[in-house]
Amino acid sequence: MKTRLFSLFLALLFSASLASAQTGENAKISFAVLGGVNMQNLTGQDATGDKLENDIAIGFHAGVNAQIPVAPEFFFQPGLLFSTKGAKNEVGSIESRFSISYIELPLNFVYKGLLGAGHIMVGFGPYLGYGIGGKVKTEGGGVSAEKDITFQSKVEAGDPIDEFYLKAFDAGGNVFVGYEMANGLFFQLNTQLGLIKINPEDNRLPNDETELKNTGFGLSLGYRF
Repeated sequence: MKTRLFSLFLALLFSASLASAQTGENAKISFAVLGGVNMQNLTGQDATGDKLENDIAIGFHAGVNAQIPVAPEFFFQPGLLFSTKGAKNEVGSIESRFSISYIELPLNFVYKGLLGAGHIMVGFGPYLGYGIGGKVKTEGGGVSAEKDITFQSKVEAGDPIDEFYLKAFDAGGNVFVGYEMANGLFFQLNTQLGLIKINPEDNRLPNDETELKNTGFGLSLGYRF
């Protein structure tokens, strides 16, 4: 799946570059490196339908994107990111921390308007993500334990009961605003809303109402060249 995401990124870049060649002689594809902090949560409901009361977990993201002109002041911006997400939860004296690592493919459309010596940016679009690792760490009563997250789309009756299961695939929407300076440095505020459940179907529970989705926001700093 990681190879397929990278191949899709290259295919989109190639096809969009052909389209950009028709937007005018001054149209130019640019590239950027960026990174920043994630403030993420796992929202939804538990197995009985009660709303989850998780807290925000701090993570990070880092990667690259391309910016391809499609019309005056409008751009297609595919990217490839490594991003960590998750949540924190406290029940009595027990604290649990969930950390999930994703390879993400954001596919944003961006408006860039001249403001001062630089450009204001407003972007939106979907993202695709694939989980490549994760851990659950539990602490309380002077004892701590850590386990790897198990990625699978369905949990059967014979599967271990002490594992934390998630689907590897995630998808949702991005919205961001930011400012790019004349020298190529830029910063942006990102928001992200997961649109699909990342918890697997659990056949061990007859009336399972669990629903987990990634939700959060973050700050990015980057350089476009």
